[in-house]
Amino acid sequence: MRALPPVGARPLHRRRSHPCRRRLPRRRRAGVAGRIIHLLAQGGRIEIIRNEHNKPEDLHCFARDGWRYPGFSLRLVRKLKRKRPIASQGGRPYRITRRGLELVRAEFDNR
Repeated sequence: MRALPPVGARPLHRRRSHPCRRRLPRRRRAGVAGRIIHLLAQGGRIEIIRNEHNKPEDLHCFARDGWRYPGFSLRLVRKLKRKRPIASQGGRPYRITRRGLELVRAEFDNR
């Protein structure tokens, strides 16, 4: 029976992925994040209202026709920024990027 490594131990070498597996094809984004990406692909935007200390105070996700999407959080925005399907340029609202369009599954209602 093998002994377990000590808590917090790191492997001695970093495992590299096979070259064929490095760039995966489009993935499905489940849950709220997937719905937000679809909404942005159709022309929506994410607006962040900041306070005087430049900290995010309020978030709004708007559809193309102006409707506001409920259940939106700063945690979700950070997740989407980290995965790079959204970006903001010059202080404007966040919009979908080319990478985000690649992640969106093709559906009839996406424009």
